Amino acid sequence: MAPTKNDQKPEPGDLIEISRGLYQHWAIYVGEGYVIHLAPPSEDAQAGPYSMMSVLCDKAKVKKEELYEVVGNDEYCINNLLDEKYEPRPVREMLQDAHRFLGRELPYCVFRENCEHFVTELRYGKPQSRQVRNAVEIGVGVGLAVAATFGVLAAAAAAIFGSNDKQKQ
Repeated sequence: MAPTKNDQKPEPGDLIEISRGLYQHWAIYVGEGYVIHLAPPSEDAQAGPYSMMSVLCDKAKVKKEELYEVVGNDEYCINNLLDEKYEPRPVREMLQDAHRFLGRELPYCVFRENCEHFVTELRYGKPQSRQVRNAVEIGVGVGLAVAATFGVLAAAAAAIFGSNDKQKQ
C-alpha cells in the first residue's frame, strides 16, 4: 500500500481520497484498518485503466474492506473536504449508517450517485462530489473557449471573404 500524502493516521469517520490517476475513489474510514466504500464492479485497486469503466455502471455495491486492499499501490490521503462548509455528523451516526448499507447494491451514476457522493452524505448528511463539479466547470470552460474561438474565426472569415465579395462587385 502506498503511504498517505501527509502520513496522517486516519480516525473513524475520516474520508479517504484514493488517487486512481484520472479520478479519485472515495471511502470512509471505520477503524481497525477498514473502510466502507461504494464500489462499482470495475472499481479495484489493480484494475488500472479498466476502472474507468465505472462510468458505464448503473449499480454499485457497498463493501467493507481493509484500507490497504482498496488503496493497492495508489496514493491516498485523508480529505475531510467539506469540514469548513458543513458540520460533520457525530462519528457514531456516520459509522452506524455506513454499516447499515453494507452488502447493499445501490444505484450508481458517476454524475449524481458516485462514491464521493456516498461518503460525503455519510459524513455531512449532504451528497456532494467536488470532482464532478470540477469536471463540469472545466467542461463548460472548454466549451466556452471553443465557442469563442469558432466565433472569432467565423467573424474573421466573414470579414476576409466578405470584403473580397464587395471588391468583386
